[in-house]
Amino acid sequence: MLKQKFEIDGIGRALINIVGNTGLGFNHMVKLTNPDTDEESLAKVIRVSEDETTLQLLTGTFDLPTNATITSLGESMTVSYSGDIGGRFFDGTGQPIDGRGPLSFAKKIDIESVTLNPAVRLIPNQMMETGIPGIDVFNTLVKSQKVPFFAAPGEPYNKLLANIAANAKVDAIIIGGMGLKYDEYQYFRDELSKSGNLDKTTMFVHIAGEPIGQGLLVPDTALSTAKMMMNDGKDVLVILTDMTNWANFLRDIANYQDNVPSLQGYPGDLYSQLATRYETAADMEGAGSITILGATTLESVEDPVPDNTGYITEGQFFIVDGKLKLFGSLSRLKQNVNADTRPDHRKVVDAVSQLMQQAEKAHEASLIGSGDDPFSIKLRQFRTDFINQLENPFNSMSLFEGLDLCWELLAKYFDPIQVGVPTELLKDYWPNYKAEA
Repeated sequence: MLKQKFEIDGIGRALINIVGNTGLGFNHMVKLTNPDTDEESLAKVIRVSEDETTLQLLTGTFDLPTNATITSLGESMTVSYSGDIGGRFFDGTGQPIDGRGPLSFAKKIDIESVTLNPAVRLIPNQMMETGIPGIDVFNTLVKSQKVPFFAAPGEPYNKLLANIAANAKVDAIIIGGMGLKYDEYQYFRDELSKSGNLDKTTMFVHIAGEPIGQGLLVPDTALSTAKMMMNDGKDVLVILTDMTNWANFLRDIANYQDNVPSLQGYPGDLYSQLATRYETAADMEGAGSITILGATTLESVEDPVPDNTGYITEGQFFIVDGKLKLFGSLSRLKQNVNADTRPDHRKVVDAVSQLMQQAEKAHEASLIGSGDDPFSIKLRQFRTDFINQLENPFNSMSLFEGLDLCWELLAKYFDPIQVGVPTELLKDYWPNYKAEA
């Protein structure tokens, strides 16, 4: 390790500028030591020129003196990986925060973000069951898909993601949290502890108030670990929350560097930065797969982060008033798998969706005092049950249980002739159909 004293020209909120050519390499890691307290901080080289070197602070204090000692670690940022990584919790740099010490027999892997070669990816063709009927039944998730959850601040998107992590049928789960409140982090831990998925879950956590450079690392540490698991033949679900926080960190760093800003101050390469992470999703021949779900908070879908995200991902899920909404949500790859799950899957979804469209119109009519005929009343009652049971993101059930619930709601409010489903499916799935025929 190269240990030298350099003249620090300036220390900002997240950046440190060093005068002159330090000989440090781009993306290399350095350790900064406060000579007065011996406190150590970790930083990464993000810009090098003949006149100045800029470091991005990842851990430690912002109160470094200008005579701090800088030690080159001689390598780019790495994270530890081993077979016993399941059930472990780390910070954004990959350091354990669960009190269990370092990983056993760990090897170091580079976390520089590298998108996988499209030529070696398989066409997505396997369902990933999440235990959420609004997804499994109506917008089926496919292994290797990338889909964001769009939600206004204050919506329970992290609770929904924790519910998915607790119920997903997958080999491994990786959660990357950026700017999480401590109680949100604890909620993930508690829900996973109550489920059977804790031992196959790994979490990389950046808590609000910690250095933003550490939060910027979270997607790359999470996805680099996921790549190793995929290479080991595992189907991996990666949950990233909140990608708007991550984009805001990116904007802050760019602004500190006096980069020319784009819309709302975000850097001009926001799209490529987001795409580089999301495009890690893949199903690889002879290996496993990576599926990515990312939370994106927004005030409007036209905000830069959701707007750019929508061009990258394969659909989107909307959380509104605590519900996973049927209308607006979309999985663009669901048709790759929902013909093979159960014979009634597509037909019952079509029937329920069409009736819900009519029910929405009946609901809107009721707001202006019309639509009091018996059929409109049935539609509104059906809508209420559908929202409470099938749009409820915390009403966990299997795919088949969700499909059966759809049939029960149809039979509760409508006659078979009103739902437009083929007779052969009615005979097999409509409750008591034969007795009524």
